Amino acid sequence: MAQSMSRKGNFLYNSSAVSFFHTLKVEELYGQTYETRQETISSIFEYIEIFYNRKRRHPYLGLVSPLDFEYNQKTYENVA
Repeated sequence: MAQSMSRKGNFLYNSSAVSFFHTLKVEELYGQTYETRQETISSIFEYIEIFYNRKRRHPYLGLVSPLDFEYNQKTYENVA
């Protein structure tokens, strides 16, 4: 995986992708030993789809999970 196409300050630099890959490595990959490529793929998939996208609280969203954020947005839209 290539997490950045360029150095900081260049238009190809994507700080949000760099931040995500750092979080993935620190929270999921470091300290793990995988026997097969499929095991690695499954682990990364589960981390992203089950934990990161649904449960992990994100500072950008006001420290709520994306699932809760979406629910709150839909609830707010129905009230307004």
